[in-house]
Amino acid sequence: MLPDLVSVGSRILSFACLLQAAGAVLFLAAFGRRLATAAPAIRRIGGISAIAGALFVLLHYGLEAGRMAGALAGIFDSSLQQLVLESSSAPTAAMRILGLLLIALGMRGDGDFRMACALIGATLAASSFILTGHTSVHAGRWILAPLLGIHLLVVAFWFGALAPLYLISLREPPAQAAKIIAAFSSVAAWLVPAILLAGILMAVMLIPELSVLGEPYGALLLAKVFGFAALMGLAAANKWRLGPAIASGDSRVARRLRQSIGTEYALIFAVIAITAIMTSLFSPEH
Repeated sequence: MLPDLVSVGSRILSFACLLQAAGAVLFLAAFGRRLATAAPAIRRIGGISAIAGALFVLLHYGLEAGRMAGALAGIFDSSLQQLVLESSSAPTAAMRILGLLLIALGMRGDGDFRMACALIGATLAASSFILTGHTSVHAGRWILAPLLGIHLLVVAFWFGALAPLYLISLREPPAQAAKIIAAFSSVAAWLVPAILLAGILMAVMLIPELSVLGEPYGALLLAKVFGFAALMGLAAANKWRLGPAIASGDSRVARRLRQSIGTEYALIFAVIAITAIMTSLFSPEH
């Protein structure tokens, strides 16, 4: 039980850090030239998240032998570690860590070369999820792989943009902050529904029968759907009400916007945690 708990915890944190790092890169690539003062802080968030994510990936990978043994002492069993090394988790972890290190390198400064490194890293880190998990062994993998890739990149863009938006509301002039938030909302309005569409298509393909919804996997899946519905409501409020109102310079409006962004961040983190638990401990077939 303890190896499972520690492993799932490290996986949750690795997912969150990876999506935050990749999302910060995507946000800077899309809106970085519009920023007057917040860009260095956003790069720091991306770089720190990438390094932390790589460490959590290493921790999770190292704990796999312990999970096999059912005790943390299994970490030191060379035969079990050899099995882990020969499994699909090894290339996945290597690809994920390489991508995160490229992000960390790219976030160390400004310039086209560093941004190119960071974008390659974000693509590698997000694509690593395609190499393992339920979608990688499914007969419809040729459909599921691109759906999962789209799903993850859009989630990274959304989740990773929240901390930058929070900083922008603090550091950028109100009029400029309102323009950037409006620009992000306009892009997100087209991209975010892709999360729901891709998720529904993957669920239809992965779930063998509706009775699965009464099992732990199905219950967690429904929790993700409800969390997404709540997130859509918050995103709509930010787009149509709080985002445009921040241009007035009213500190109360800016504070409410930051509170809304904080709530949105917590909800997406909860959805990420549910996903990590689902993919670690349960299967749509059981």
